[in-house]
Amino acid sequence: MSTTRTDSLVELAARKELPLHQFTDAATVEWIKANRPDLPPAWPPPLRPTTQTLVEQAAVPTRWLAEPQLADSIHGHRHGLRAAVLAALLADWYGLDESDTATAVIAAAVHDSQRQHDKDDQGHGNRAAIWLAANAELVWTHFRRTPSPSEVIRAATAVRLHELPYEAFTADDRADHARAEQICDLVKVADALDRFRLPKRIWWPNAEFVREPAFEQLLPLAYDLVVLSEEAFLTSASSVAAVRYAVAEKGLV
Repeated sequence: MSTTRTDSLVELAARKELPLHQFTDAATVEWIKANRPDLPPAWPPPLRPTTQTLVEQAAVPTRWLAEPQLADSIHGHRHGLRAAVLAALLADWYGLDESDTATAVIAAAVHDSQRQHDKDDQGHGNRAAIWLAANAELVWTHFRRTPSPSEVIRAATAVRLHELPYEAFTADDRADHARAEQICDLVKVADALDRFRLPKRIWWPNAEFVREPAFEQLLPLAYDLVVLSEEAFLTSASSVAAVRYAVAEKGLV
């Protein structure tokens, strides 16, 4: 069956006809709103000032993307920035120091940067990890920081492992994870929490696939960030401005 420009992502997903490049639409956002889970009150408090500064820098340039067409797609700037915000919240929740917080936020911001498309692009985490290690000076400077070897290694490790289920880890993956466990787990959770944007409920956040006690507490905020930012984007805000609007509306900055 051919598709038309009026087909929503929800309709395409139901027919298993999602294209390589997927862009949100009004009908899909209305579907997300109509299927809001029974969630507790939103959490948490505002970000620490130093963490807010990191989040302000977390919108990555489009030129960093392997496929510029994905800048405004479901794996583009809005997803990357929301993931960075969620990683920042988790870092503050656990009281991570400035170095570890920056490492988590940077990894979350670039974790999907080397995707070729919006479907099951296997290996995109590894490609992004290689890109991050090769461009560490560029990336850390963007965040107004100087990279340390430890930060680069841990961020690249978290980026590489973010797409792999824990049960699929090889012996080498488990060894790498052990050396950067907290950063890896936070990035995995931040990525998973932002799945409310996807057009099938079975693809929405699922605690079975993460290792994070705060996961359930962050679900209502993650949901609200998706709805607020996707609606803002559809009313002509840029992807970055849309997420920044949502972050401000939730009182995080």
